[in-house]
Amino acid sequence: MRQTKDRLFVLGIILLVVIFAGVMFWPRSEKEHAVFPTMDIEAKGTETSGDNDVEKKPSMVMVDIKGEVRKPGVYQIDEDSRVKDAVELAGGLTNEADELSVNLAQKIYDEMVIIVAKKGEADHGSSTSGMGQGQVRINSAGKEEIETLPGIGPSKAEAIIQYREDNGPFKKLEDLLNVSGIGPKTLENIKEFIIVP
Repeated sequence: MRQTKDRLFVLGIILLVVIFAGVMFWPRSEKEHAVFPTMDIEAKGTETSGDNDVEKKPSMVMVDIKGEVRKPGVYQIDEDSRVKDAVELAGGLTNEADELSVNLAQKIYDEMVIIVAKKGEADHGSSTSGMGQGQVRINSAGKEEIETLPGIGPSKAEAIIQYREDNGPFKKLEDLLNVSGIGPKTLENIKEFIIVP
């Protein structure tokens, strides 16, 4: 009887070891098989669409919208947006808003100030950014506004805009020297009238 108990005890221990080993190794081998193909698929996906992942994460900028909009304030918006999108984010124009006072097609940039004037109060030649006072925000100004700079005519204004569209916003004043038709002398004449954020 004692031997039977000992055999049952040994068989029980062996059975427990087998069950324990099965539990420990069975799920692990399934996990290993499941994890590696997933990682391979993800790696393949990032190889083909690595640049797309960067493009999918839009960079956000802060814009201050004032004047004749329903909800004036500071808003966070995708940097690829236009003034029209920012105005819509602020609840749209009021009935008193002068639509000609703002360029709705203008691209947004960080720290931009958009002032929507009241009908009859707008100076239609002023900057959308509200800077005025003879200074032009070169990264957002339209052709007509750029032409107000000394020595800048229609062709140079178009060249500035084209360079900006092809290469992104100007980061420093000297970047204007890369624009066709603008040399050191021209830059010297216009630098006090330009704002480069």
